[in-house]
Amino acid sequence: MGHARKDVERTKMNAKKFVRYQEGAEKYSLGLTKFQELAKEAKAVYKIDKVALVNCEIFERYLETFRIA
Repeated sequence: MGHARKDVERTKMNAKKFVRYQEGAEKYSLGLTKFQELAKEAKAVYKIDKVALVNCEIFERYLETFRIA
């Protein structure tokens, strides 16, 4: 049962439009500092009070610019 719950949580995380830095670093398999740096470069960060949220759609478009053909 624990395994199925983990899959549901992983699916929910991948479906989110906005994530916090820690979630995003895990989602994209990056270190926290590198994810923060790339998210800021992508201009995908939204600051609400003291919470920073990253728009995954904008971030993923930015990531595509690093693609090697």
